[in-house]
Amino acid sequence: MIDITELRDGGQDAESIAAKIASFLSPATRSLELALYDVHLESEHAAPIHAALAEVLARGVRVRLVYNVEFGKPIAVPRPPVLRPELVEALPVETRSIPGVPDLMHHKYVVRDGEAVLTGSTNWTDESWSREENLIAIIDSKELALRYQQNFEELWQKRDVERSGHVDSAPIDIEGHRVRPWFAPGHGEAVAHRIARRLGQAKRRIRIASPVLTSGPILGTLAELIGDHERSPVDIAGVLDSTQIAEVLHQWRDRPQVSWKESALRSLVAHTPWSGKQSTPWTPNSVHDYMHAKIVVADDAVFFGSFNLSRSGERNAENTLEIEDAELAERLAAFVDEIRGRYPRLELPE
Repeated sequence: MIDITELRDGGQDAESIAAKIASFLSPATRSLELALYDVHLESEHAAPIHAALAEVLARGVRVRLVYNVEFGKPIAVPRPPVLRPELVEALPVETRSIPGVPDLMHHKYVVRDGEAVLTGSTNWTDESWSREENLIAIIDSKELALRYQQNFEELWQKRDVERSGHVDSAPIDIEGHRVRPWFAPGHGEAVAHRIARRLGQAKRRIRIASPVLTSGPILGTLAELIGDHERSPVDIAGVLDSTQIAEVLHQWRDRPQVSWKESALRSLVAHTPWSGKQSTPWTPNSVHDYMHAKIVVADDAVFFGSFNLSRSGERNAENTLEIEDAELAERLAAFVDEIRGRYPRLELPE
């Protein structure tokens, strides 16, 4: 039903992930639609992708790519990519840049022939493939592919983040599994509330991996669960990016209207086990080794995709899959716990 690849910092080499992506692209016979936030295909490790694109283009496959470009916005958390548009435009495919104003075109997906989707949290860069925690998911489903194609056409035709994400989020049955695709910003607030609702309904366990955790509905629900822990002792744990969380707290310092979020986050970290990856502070030329996975597990429900658990995530162009699958939930909960085990307990700066 779904092919999941888990990426770990130092757990795989960049070329092997490029080869996996290339193996998804190569069978295309009609079309490839790519929506990619960050694209760096200049290194030798990206050779399999270049070869796959050359192969499908020679067969007459139409290949289109939309990508994010910045226009002098204040630097956000997580940090924007250092993407060189001239290099993306040099690729032998049709391209359209999407202005990342007021919010980002943050997708990382490909639709092949209107029949299969590759999605997840993984950008197309060497460091995303080799130095970050990430997920890649491949799903064969015409109905799901149609939803992603509809989202792609919104971006391709309008070139406007704010006017995208208005795609049906009704459940799809894929081999007996209930799958809901969520697209932001059209359904950005709805997906945040949906995740919060599933967290609030959890009876056994909650596992979360996200670079940051600042979404009001999600933080509020977790705070309520902590406050009611004696009556409903749900097993709650997670992992964040320590460096980016510290930057968020610094940004909140002069914003009293969000002080409740800081209180909720501190209570959550104080009362449940959370780990933090001390990633390298961002500069254009630094190693980009973020804790980059975006996963929520609530009992047997899982959410994963490009959506950071943040208010800005609700406003970006994002996609998230919600899947009811006990086996997948066990696997992704174990993956979150594995990441947690690699890093120390999260310590929030004063």
